[in-house]
Amino acid sequence: MTNALTRRMYAEPLTLRQAMDRLFEDSFVGMGDPGSLNWPSIDVRQTDDEVILTASLPGVKPNDVQVTITGQTINLRGSIRQEQDVSEDEYLYQERRFGAFNRSIQLPIRVQGEQARASFEDGILTISVPKSEEVKPRQIQISIGSREPKTVSMQSGASRDG
Repeated sequence: MTNALTRRMYAEPLTLRQAMDRLFEDSFVGMGDPGSLNWPSIDVRQTDDEVILTASLPGVKPNDVQVTITGQTINLRGSIRQEQDVSEDEYLYQERRFGAFNRSIQLPIRVQGEQARASFEDGILTISVPKSEEVKPRQIQISIGSREPKTVSMQSGASRDG
């Protein structure tokens, strides 16, 4: 075991369950570890017009993050720098990680990557990417006999008189 991992495990008494949870997270899940597949933590949501990705990047400076979009894939790459030089022997307990990270997100719909925009505030990176026109919901007019057309929403299937 490394010194940092040893310090983390023995800094405070753990129950057997806590120790097993930590072992599992460190070995397989890697939550919160910049070297893992699940870091940074992200949310991806959509509106009618765009896809919005929000990433939590505490301690990361905006200049230390690169965002690229290729097709339907958004890639976040960057690094977390340690703020001060501290020798490993000085730590009593250490969970924060430093170093490079890289996370790719495959979007399930087509987007217009060339029109993407990003903002970074208080450790939160927000990327907004417009959807391609062919995947945006549209309303079409339906004529029923000689009556006025009805507007039908292609997204919800609900109709209303037009």
